[in-house]
Amino acid sequence: MSDIFLGLGGDERQALLLEKANRHGLIAGATGTGKTVTLQGLAESFSANGVPVFVADVKGDLSGISMAGSSTFKHADKLEERAKELGMEDYGYSDNPAIFWDLYGEQGHPIRTTISEMGPMLLARLMDLNETQEGVLNIVFRFADEEGLLLLNLEDLQSMLAYTAEHAKELSAKYGNVSRQSVGAIQRQLLQLENEGADQFFGEPALEIDDFMQTDEQGRGYINVLAADKLMRSPKLYATFLLWLLAELFETLPEVGDPEKPTLVFFFDEAHLLFDDAPKALQEKIEQVVRLIRSKGVGVFFVTQNPMDIPEEVAGQLGNRVQHALRAFTKRDQRAIKAAAETFRINPDLDVEAAITELRVGEALVSTLDEEGAPTVVQRTLIKPPRSRLGPVTKKERAIIRSISPVEGKYDEEVDRESAEEVLLKKIEDAAETAAEVEAKGKEEVAKRPRRTTSIWGKAAKAAAGAAAASAGTILAGKLSGRKSRSDPTARAASAAAGTIATEIGKAIGVPGLGRFARNLMGGLMR
Repeated sequence: MSDIFLGLGGDERQALLLEKANRHGLIAGATGTGKTVTLQGLAESFSANGVPVFVADVKGDLSGISMAGSSTFKHADKLEERAKELGMEDYGYSDNPAIFWDLYGEQGHPIRTTISEMGPMLLARLMDLNETQEGVLNIVFRFADEEGLLLLNLEDLQSMLAYTAEHAKELSAKYGNVSRQSVGAIQRQLLQLENEGADQFFGEPALEIDDFMQTDEQGRGYINVLAADKLMRSPKLYATFLLWLLAELFETLPEVGDPEKPTLVFFFDEAHLLFDDAPKALQEKIEQVVRLIRSKGVGVFFVTQNPMDIPEEVAGQLGNRVQHALRAFTKRDQRAIKAAAETFRINPDLDVEAAITELRVGEALVSTLDEEGAPTVVQRTLIKPPRSRLGPVTKKERAIIRSISPVEGKYDEEVDRESAEEVLLKKIEDAAETAAEVEAKGKEEVAKRPRRTTSIWGKAAKAAAGAAAASAGTILAGKLSGRKSRSDPTARAASAAAGTIATEIGKAIGVPGLGRFARNLMGGLMR
């Protein structure tokens, strides 16, 4: 049975079973106790075993995982001394295959999704909307869905909100109360998001989840490093993005049960941001995704300073634990120490509560799941040193790694195809032109002219053809991967086309929900 060596607890080898890595985990400890080094060592071991990894580089120093360490670098003597202490006779420096990502497109390939893919619930969380405002946002999404309008970027959503405000009375009659005040509040929050740079996150080409799950020619899993140092200035965007990513993985990946090794391992640094001020409905959604995503073969490791940052319902699902030192400066710290000690399986030879405050840097309390899925007895463990570089890469090294990335050129240029903003703008222009003609020629004369709007079949074909032409590179990549995800532009185009057709048919025969049904059906067929 394959495992990952973590370190030595006394004379006992401490390891993480690969087949239990999708049972999730926790890496906790105060600042400066060695959490990042533990994370780095785990990530490179997963990669060496052919498991792709996603890590958020919050402090900017995890990028060094892409480069081999060296005896000339800082702390090299400590790493080599620790390896010798652990009897790692095969210890040597090595690099790892890595792909750099960045929501802002500055330190890595841009990551984008569409407004529609994000959905109203996560957007409401991102914008701190109250219940009434979230209800209005749901109406906006519902209306856009029934009208076959694509919400791709913030401009599309702003256009839809402006349209909603102008037609609040008629929309209220059909969907429920839509107040201009609520629409205005949402618009102001969108402007704030745009000022924080969130507009770069929404658009196309949207991320293909398959690109997070690649291996190199040696069979090593790629380590996807998200540059999050700038992103952390917008903590709500950071947390919302990572929750969206988990949800996408859950919805896209097939059921695999408990595989011999994970499909993907996901490290969520600064994990408390996911749960801070989260409304109950959202927290329940998080708990559900974490509980069920293991059946997709995805392991989620939460990295945080205080283990009490993780809600009990989530913490109870974290079978693999690495607890670094905690400090007992405050009453909350003391409660955290007690709570952390109580989560471990008792070791009669170890005072866990006392040990948590005594651990030195690079030492941790470790408990993992055994072959039967039961937690092992907690052991005070010297953690193994990583083989890659401790510290960030240089700008030149980053540029080289980015240039040889397997997704080079796929996401770097934004695509802007016809969506809600353009459609609504055309409606406004047509209305203005028609009003001018009526004034000049009279209503009866204008009524004789041919209809401006093309048939629903023509609109559907135009939407599908436009998406296909704009996304040739992404379509080819999807064919090579052998599977289409929800973010495949072809699937979205077909879904939009089906929705446009079915919505109009539904209106004609009195079934207004038919458009949503067709889009869902088409999305499932193309997935």
